[in-house]
Amino acid sequence: MSNAVRKAYDSDASPLHHYLLKHMTPLNPHLAKLHAASLQDQRGRMLSASEELNFLQMLMSAIGARKTLDIGVFTGYSALAAALVLPPGGKVVACDVTDKWANQYGRPVWKEAGVEDMIDLRVAPALDTLNALLATGEEGTFDFAFIDADKPSYVAYYEAALRLLRVGGIIAVDNALYSGQVAGDEAGMNVNTLAIHRLNEKAARDPRVHASLLNVGDGLLLCRRIE
Repeated sequence: MSNAVRKAYDSDASPLHHYLLKHMTPLNPHLAKLHAASLQDQRGRMLSASEELNFLQMLMSAIGARKTLDIGVFTGYSALAAALVLPPGGKVVACDVTDKWANQYGRPVWKEAGVEDMIDLRVAPALDTLNALLATGEEGTFDFAFIDADKPSYVAYYEAALRLLRVGGIIAVDNALYSGQVAGDEAGMNVNTLAIHRLNEKAARDPRVHASLLNVGDGLLLCRRIE
């Protein structure tokens, strides 16, 4: 992993990464509880970086988000982060092919935090869920989308999420630097790295969005829909 690309919870993260985590608004106690529990799982490294979600919470609040997408749920950490900053009546449509980890770790904490009813977890291939939302007339009705799921489908998720977003809405894509591997030679990239690289290139040229690629966590691609 490139020295510049780290999540602050990584065991080999630099002192600067730990400094970042210590100098932001502290995690909500429910988020902190779910974060700690999730990291105990053998797949804990799939968890989104807290410094990243802190930033995304601020963005959601700044744009007045009420209706969001969470594509790739795992333990429900990012879904909880979104729900905690939505106003009463807000909604998170969470998409994953399994609810195994969400049931084990997330749901009890969602309930404790009082946001369980705001998170609509739909267990199906994410594209099926996104296409169903489009088919039922929800195009242009979402304010925010977070993509952190299977990498080969990133472009397809991006396209569907962009249709579901209103003008001014934001798509946030996790793992956008993929341990720094996206900066390598395309010929040496694996399937995941190449898929992320392709999305980064697509977003940079896409006239429908204002794109910004940031070195936050494992890389964060932000795309604000402008048309």
